[in-house]
Amino acid sequence: MKLLLLGKNGQVGWELQRALAPLGDVIALDREGTQGLQADLSRPDAMAALVRTLRPEVIVNAAAYTAVDKAESEPALAHTINAAAPQALAQAAAELGAWLVQYSTDYVFDGCGSVARDESAATGPLSAYGRTKLEGEQAIVASGARHLVFRTSWVYAARGGNFARTMLRLAGERDRLRVIDDQIGAPTGAELIADVTAHALRAALAQPALSGLYHLAAAGETSWHGYARHVIEWARARGHAIKVAPLGVEAIPTSDYPTPARRPLNSRLDTHKLRTTFGLHMPQWQHGVERMLSEVLGDKGTST
Repeated sequence: MKLLLLGKNGQVGWELQRALAPLGDVIALDREGTQGLQADLSRPDAMAALVRTLRPEVIVNAAAYTAVDKAESEPALAHTINAAAPQALAQAAAELGAWLVQYSTDYVFDGCGSVARDESAATGPLSAYGRTKLEGEQAIVASGARHLVFRTSWVYAARGGNFARTMLRLAGERDRLRVIDDQIGAPTGAELIADVTAHALRAALAQPALSGLYHLAAAGETSWHGYARHVIEWARARGHAIKVAPLGVEAIPTSDYPTPARRPLNSRLDTHKLRTTFGLHMPQWQHGVERMLSEVLGDKGTST
């Protein structure tokens, strides 16, 4: 089986190169190009032509416009990459009878309330990023292509920059930190997303009726403040250089940290459909974060 992976060097794309390998021959591409093949989602027609040329059985699109604040000033480019390109991929997939795997986000919701949203919940994005990701979802469904669309949240990986690394750097430089505590979600590792994708894709290939939209996030919930404190105290307990005092991480509301794009306060995702459909167990968010920290910091201690 031939699988076409787009966005190979992103956080999720990097892990997908590993997770998808047992399923078949993976052609992994990014915007820079490999052996004359280029995956530039700012050119949707070229992406469709690429699919028609390679004729993969599965397309996994891990590329996206993810600069949430910048999207407010570049809505057209965000739309091209997050909506028009997935639409072109889906239409080409439908023509070939191929599967399309796409990643979406909790930003398709308005973030009100405190209940975890399932796949049937009403959407209401607050930002250009959220709107374009929702438009991409809708275009895939309308195409008639067999698909797996995974909405996820608060994605991190050991590779590249992430919130945890930023907090550790700042905690080593400052006596106090101020971190938002009224946005609630579940930090979800790229490694987990990739492994779940491979598992679900294998099942869906055997049972096409499993085509659809699924919420994919680690179990449990926390705020950015709770996330920061967990990371800092984990590192402190293992002897890493931490300057900030144990009670020096101050909780602040979102209103104290204005940004061009509005963030949803409630990023909780109900993963019941994913777990029951594919027979999966979502680990608590702390487990993945601690494993990532062990890798980043070179710590071989046992996670709690």
